[in-house]
Amino acid sequence: MEDPVTLCTGQTYERSNILKWFSLGHCTCPTTMQELWDDTVTPNRTMQHLIYSWFSQKFLVMKKRSEDVQGRAIELLENLKKVKGQARVQTLKELRQVVAAHSTARKAVLDNGGTALVSSLLGPFTTHAVGSEAVGILVNLDIDFASKSNLRQPAKISLMVDMLNEGSIETKINVTRLIEMLMEGSDFENENLSSLSLLVGLLRLVKDKRHPNGLLAGLGLLKSICSHESVRGSVVSIGTVPPLVELLPSLNSECLELALYILEVLSSIPEGRLALKGCASTIPNVVKLLMRVSEACMQLALSILWAVCMLAPEECTALAVEAGLAAKLLLVIQSGCNPELKQQSVELLKLCSLNYTSTIVISECKLTRTIQ
Repeated sequence: MEDPVTLCTGQTYERSNILKWFSLGHCTCPTTMQELWDDTVTPNRTMQHLIYSWFSQKFLVMKKRSEDVQGRAIELLENLKKVKGQARVQTLKELRQVVAAHSTARKAVLDNGGTALVSSLLGPFTTHAVGSEAVGILVNLDIDFASKSNLRQPAKISLMVDMLNEGSIETKINVTRLIEMLMEGSDFENENLSSLSLLVGLLRLVKDKRHPNGLLAGLGLLKSICSHESVRGSVVSIGTVPPLVELLPSLNSECLELALYILEVLSSIPEGRLALKGCASTIPNVVKLLMRVSEACMQLALSILWAVCMLAPEECTALAVEAGLAAKLLLVIQSGCNPELKQQSVELLKLCSLNYTSTIVISECKLTRTIQ
């Protein structure tokens, strides 16, 4: 309450609410349902004073806690300049916990040169214990351009890749998120991106069924990497396509769109198309998604099917029609989908009809005599 008032029944209400009650034609007390013999509302000064006192105390506690958090973050940064060994790990751990939990601590770290200090701890001789805590801090900060450039040094990236392959699941996720942050708005060196250790570690994270929480972060970074055309061949060469295809039926909408984007981008190169064709689950798994997912996902799925079917029209269109593609395409064409999606479906249906007899296509579509 901000403006408590009391009725003749002794009950207290917020002024605006009880006046609204009266305006609706009620002449009773909402709590007791007694008929009011007097509709006067009297300001409840005691209640108002109690509310003000309670709020003031809460505000002071919150303000003090905020100041304490900022002070503690600055104190930890000062300690980092002095301590080494296990004490450094412990200081970083506490700073990571404070930064993750409080926006005021993040601001204090940024305002007091914390990004540069923590970044300086990453290098060729950094232990994984120090590195994982440092990365855990950095992923929670709004890193500026200069700090990103510093973190892109080969020695620092090499340490991150090592931790991606050997660290705990939390460390792997944090490393993945940090590398993706470093790629934003920059020409990340292709040799860093095409490092087989990085790609293999990333694929392991995506495939790790024991820790599904790493899947979204892994797919996100893989998508960013695949946007660099020169790296796509390396991504295919480490065997990325089959596990992604097998994952499709079990993915949530966010992960599914990322996975389809990656497969669609890889289908733009010959090695990617061969890998997709060579995976027995590609056509059935992608066909099943049609009319069950968002338009963005359907567009990616149709593009993948087109790339595979164009590679070996007779063989692949036969498999696609058997998997129910023709019927799905007709549903897309007749639906309220966007025109581009419908046109994609039309072209794919034409390709199927060119490499399949009309009688079989019609029977597979289960059409009525009139529509035939």
